[in-house]
Amino acid sequence: MSRVGASGWVLPVAAGLLLTAGCGTETATGSEPPPQVSASPATEPTPTPPPAICPASGAAVTVGPVDAALGHRAVVLTLRNCGSGTLTINGYPEVAVLDAARKKVNLTEQHGSSYMARDPGPQRIRLAKGEKLLSVVAWSNTVTGGDTTNGNYLAVAPAKGEPTAIWPVFTDLGTTGKVELTAWCAKLPG
Repeated sequence: MSRVGASGWVLPVAAGLLLTAGCGTETATGSEPPPQVSASPATEPTPTPPPAICPASGAAVTVGPVDAALGHRAVVLTLRNCGSGTLTINGYPEVAVLDAARKKVNLTEQHGSSYMARDPGPQRIRLAKGEKLLSVVAWSNTVTGGDTTNGNYLAVAPAKGEPTAIWPVFTDLGTTGKVELTAWCAKLPG
């Protein structure tokens, strides 16, 4: 007989450990299945983009999905000539960030390059029927202190003073309060 077995207390402890090895598991005791827990809370319906129509100006603007990198965000805007004539585009799109009630968020709009895109600079471009131009709206969600600013929509126009299209885009501006825009161009600089 070994000393461990002779002490008398090792065997009951080992038996107790074997019996409790299943702790933390549940056994069905009734005919009802356990209640199901939802993994995600209920969310509001996702707003839909505007209908695909050609505006009277012939300049239809669409907004791509948000692309993220190291705390920076960007969306690519596409301007397509859906009209019958040639459009002349020169410069930058007009962009406003709107809150959930579609009210304009107070922020700074800066023209130029950002972490997410290089600005080709404004240039006069003639756009034939069916041709497209691109621009990038970029922002950072940096938080340095104070209240953060978020938007739920982007109001986008081909140029200042032209009609806007409102697109559902969540913009988490952090505390920067700024968006950066590149000029319209046929191909984004690499």
